[in-house]
Amino acid sequence: MNRKKGQKIDGWVVLDKPVGLGSTQAVGRVRRLFGAQKAGHGGTLDPLASGVLPIALGEATKTVPFVMDGRKEYHFTVRFGEARSTEDAEGEVTATSAVRPSGEAIHAVLGRFRGEIEQRPPAYSALKVDGRRAYDLARGGEAVELAPRKVRIDRLELLARPDVDHADFVVACGKGTYIRALGRDLALALGTVGHLSALRRTAAGPFRETAAISLSKLEALGHIPPLLGALAPVATALDDIPALALTDAQAARLRLGQPVSLTRDAPPSGALVRAEAGSRLVALVRSDGASLQPVRVFNL
Repeated sequence: MNRKKGQKIDGWVVLDKPVGLGSTQAVGRVRRLFGAQKAGHGGTLDPLASGVLPIALGEATKTVPFVMDGRKEYHFTVRFGEARSTEDAEGEVTATSAVRPSGEAIHAVLGRFRGEIEQRPPAYSALKVDGRRAYDLARGGEAVELAPRKVRIDRLELLARPDVDHADFVVACGKGTYIRALGRDLALALGTVGHLSALRRTAAGPFRETAAISLSKLEALGHIPPLLGALAPVATALDDIPALALTDAQAARLRLGQPVSLTRDAPPSGALVRAEAGSRLVALVRSDGASLQPVRVFNL
C-alpha cells in the first residue's frame, strides 16, 4: 500500500519509548511510520526515561487531555550521595554526601510523600518563566527557582536496595508530579543528597506497559496494514467516562455540533458522557439534565 503523506489514521500507539530518545522525536518517528496527518502524545518522558509513551494519531489527539490528566505509574532508582544539576544522571555533580540511609530509614520517611504534597519542580523542566522554558534558562547558566506546587501521590513504596548507593521505588501519582524532584526530596529527607539514576513509566492513564510496543518492532512491521494492528481505538483514552448509546439521527445532530434532546434517561446535569452510535464513538457531550451539548465531536 502506498503511504501518502497525511493519511487519515486514527488511534493510539502505546510506545515503549527507549532511553535516549526525546518524546517529540518519538512522536515524529511514529507519525512518519504511519504517514498520519496529526500526532501528539499523552505526557512527556525525559530522554533518559523509558517506558509508556501514549502517542495519539488523528482524531485521538482530541482525547490527549484525558491521558495527560490521568494517573501515572513509574519505577525509579535513586542514587544516594550525589546531587546533580538536572536531578538525573545527565547533569553535573553539584553536591556530595557520605550518608547512605538504611532500608528502615527509607520506609520511615515514605509517608511524608504520600497524599497531596508540595513539590518544587526541577530547574531543568519545560515549565515557563517569563515566557521562556526553565531548562533553557538553566542551560544558559541562569539561576532558576520555581515556586512549589501541589501534586498528588497515591502510592510510594520501596522495592529493593541493589546496593548501599541505590534504592528502587514504585510510585503512582497525579498530573504534574516530577519524579526527579521526588527523588531529590526523598534523599534530602534522609539527610543526604541524591538524583535519579533510572526512570521507567509503567502506566499512563489507561495505557500500561503490558500493551506497549517498541519502536524497533513498529519499524519492523513496516507497512500500513500490519501497523494498523498496533493501534488502540481512540475511545481507549475515555474508558473512565460512561458511554451512552444514541440513534443514528441523534448522532448526526451531534456531528453537526447541534444539541440532542433526551425525553428520558438523561444523565445528571453537568455529567460528561461518551456518546456512541453502534460501536462508533461520536462525541463527548455534557448533559444539562434534559439535553446533550457537544463538547468534542469525532470524525470517525
